[in-house]
Amino acid sequence: MAQTDQVKFSICIPAYKHKHLKACISSILAQREESFELIVLNDDSPEPVEEIVRTFDDARIRYYRNEKNVGAYHLVNNWNKCLELAKGEYIVIMGDDDLLEPDYLQEFTKLIGLHPDLEVFHCRSQIIDDSGKTQLLTPSCPNFEDVYDAIWHRLNQYRSNYISDFMYRRTSLVARGGFYFLPLAWGSDDITAYIAAAEKGIAHSNKPVFKYRSHALSISSTSSNDLDKLEADLGYAAWLKEFLAKKPLHLDDHTVYHHLAAQQDRYMHSRKIYTMTKLMMHQPLGKAIKWFNQRKKYNISAKDILLAAVKSRKMKQSS
Repeated sequence: MAQTDQVKFSICIPAYKHKHLKACISSILAQREESFELIVLNDDSPEPVEEIVRTFDDARIRYYRNEKNVGAYHLVNNWNKCLELAKGEYIVIMGDDDLLEPDYLQEFTKLIGLHPDLEVFHCRSQIIDDSGKTQLLTPSCPNFEDVYDAIWHRLNQYRSNYISDFMYRRTSLVARGGFYFLPLAWGSDDITAYIAAAEKGIAHSNKPVFKYRSHALSISSTSSNDLDKLEADLGYAAWLKEFLAKKPLHLDDHTVYHHLAAQQDRYMHSRKIYTMTKLMMHQPLGKAIKWFNQRKKYNISAKDILLAAVKSRKMKQSS
């Protein structure tokens, strides 16, 4: 497939699953904004990923395959390999089963025009089921906010976001070390956005132009690798502590900053409970025993495990 000239956007798919890949690629190629490249990185999948990609005759597509499978634990490594391959001024990472509305890139073009100095941009999303039907919208956001407000809203669970509803200025992302690594990318989208927004803030669009497919095979929905997700929560807390050790430059940010600095342990504990609650939707007893045996390593108590079990049961009953 032909290599593109300089383009404005790089849309990247680290691909492993094939079920919805054709629909994903089709939604990208249907963009009204035409200045983009599509990078598909096959993570050495046993599924017919390459066969699907080869059905598209479009010079904007660049196809690559890993020699060895990177896997879910090191998913962020695939994001960063895509970053190395990308040539666009701006970059977005797509899930291999998610979809874009035809005006996704147009909406971000408008947002960039309004805030040309920023390094990160974000849009509202539709949450779709396996058949593609929209079930919910993620919460709306202000047009612009600083990083401390972004962190505060997220830690209070007033926000729901995914890697593909963020767009980054590519050179700035590279200069800051790329996408932030956490196991299973569990929180990597959050922290990468915080780092990019640290100095100049983040701009949001409330038009839901991204479609996130929530189903049993998505990493955020799976119950496997539960200890890896708790490990990621520890990494999230460590990053936040280091970030909040530095005071903000602007006086307007001090109120929220001081609150976050004082309450960060509580917020991180709540995040851990939330993670366990989601994970206990499946095989709760086995997970409870495993977590109890390793409670010191992950700084959790028997009371925390019981609380997560109760919350998980209520969540399951209401779903």
